[in-house]
Amino acid sequence: MKPRTTRTLTVTGALVAAAAIGAGGGAATFAALGSEDGPTVVRQVTVKSSEPAASTSESLSVSQIYEKAYKGVVEITATSTQSSPTGGEQEQQGQGSGFVYDSDGHIVTNDHVVEGAQSVSVRFWDGSTYDATVVGTDPSTDLAVIKVDAPASKLVTLEVGDSTQLTVGESVVAMGSPFGLEETVTSGIVSALNRQMTSPNNFTINNSIQTDAAINHGNSGGPLLNGAGQVIGVNTQIRSDSGGSDGIGFAIPSSTVSSIVPQIISSGSVEHAYLGVGVASIPGTVADEIGLPAGVEVTEVRQGTPAAEAGLKAATGSATVDGQSYPTGGDVITAVDGKAITDGAALQSAIDAKKPGDSVSITYSRNGKSTTVQVSLGTRPS
Repeated sequence: MKPRTTRTLTVTGALVAAAAIGAGGGAATFAALGSEDGPTVVRQVTVKSSEPAASTSESLSVSQIYEKAYKGVVEITATSTQSSPTGGEQEQQGQGSGFVYDSDGHIVTNDHVVEGAQSVSVRFWDGSTYDATVVGTDPSTDLAVIKVDAPASKLVTLEVGDSTQLTVGESVVAMGSPFGLEETVTSGIVSALNRQMTSPNNFTINNSIQTDAAINHGNSGGPLLNGAGQVIGVNTQIRSDSGGSDGIGFAIPSSTVSSIVPQIISSGSVEHAYLGVGVASIPGTVADEIGLPAGVEVTEVRQGTPAAEAGLKAATGSATVDGQSYPTGGDVITAVDGKAITDGAALQSAIDAKKPGDSVSITYSRNGKSTTVQVSLGTRPS
């Protein structure tokens, strides 16, 4: 499949809203493979730390990483049928990448690589091809798992590393089949961390990795590897005005892979907790100027959601500070379970840490008065 191309929104509230609606959150824009129609939103989230995290990666050369990993990287062909303009049906094929996750034949790729496929095939490093079945998908994180019944000799698993230990400037390698050119390797660095991408179902993928390693159509679902040859991301999107690699690619972090993939393998699907709001961040630097507390202003309350049942109120107006518009007149969420909420990403992370049916306390400010309510979280729509 082709990576989705992304365009950055200058108004961060729009992206946070998409993230928080699910929170209560190939290469495509979303960034490595996907539809060419409509922009994918990528946003930077600033995370403050007293000191940088130490990298635990070894320092293998690109050729050594390739030798270590190439047998575990596969090319995926997804075939579907669509109605022909002249009547009848016509076959369509999309191509992406993936990597061998375990010795049972599970392969990780992007949801948008296999979405709607009637049949899927996997091509290994030696040219052998096997039919695959879709075990399950999670559009909210753009991850999918397929399974092949192949000999053990073909199933060279790749080790999944810890993306939380990445540092900006660290060397990384992307592998996959851009434009159908299997076993292609590109190298670069981690250009930024803690980006946000928009998923196929318009929720937000937090903590995404930005890299300048070239990612093109067909790279979607392939691994992003650290200096030890471990998978620390799944290549998913690019930002591009031309449709090709402009040196800004994005990957789903391995921390998300490690959380989501076992659930897909176990049950075929993933359930995410859901609050049902859209939000926009109110930074402390502007809060006083617009007469609101720092936190996240509720911009939308979906009907029939836990947020609606809790009586949360959406913004009714706006105020402008230094050319930036901020919503006003609604509730400002300031804490979840007593923990301060400073932006939309923090809200989404707090909700994502819960399960559907869990009860959480939501503290919000309305007209200068702070209120805490108990909310029973729902299940995020697919």
